[in-house]
Amino acid sequence: MNWQIKSFEQLTTNELYDFLKLRIDVFVVEQTCYYPDLDDLDRHPQTLHVFQYSGDNIVAYLRILPKGTTYQEYNSIGRVIIADSARGTGLGHDLLTTGIATCQAHFNEKAIKISAQEHLAKFYGRHGFKQVTEMYLEDDIPHIGMLLSDN
Repeated sequence: MNWQIKSFEQLTTNELYDFLKLRIDVFVVEQTCYYPDLDDLDRHPQTLHVFQYSGDNIVAYLRILPKGTTYQEYNSIGRVIIADSARGTGLGHDLLTTGIATCQAHFNEKAIKISAQEHLAKFYGRHGFKQVTEMYLEDDIPHIGMLLSDN
């Protein structure tokens, strides 16, 4: 299985459909969180989509956003997701490692800020992220700001 890294313009319609469906299946349906997933950031010219298929099924996805979109001072990673069928396999760690390396190489900066679901703090902590905010609600789900700093 290989990681695919594409801009919006490089995506096929099937790839776009697959990752949007995965995001809706998990974030909207499974987590019963009704929010506007289509926020125009997917097609920002510098946004990168990182994903992997197993056979015909998308199993992992995240997006990388440049400074000035989510955060003024930091590039960010978001929409980190593993399909239910692939959870518990370590794929999430591989996805995040790939996302961090891609973000740092593409934007030539080490610092990355994320808005993490609070219950995933240890997961992100294993990759060097440190909590930098108190808990806040984002779409009625507890989140925390976390930073992977450049020092």
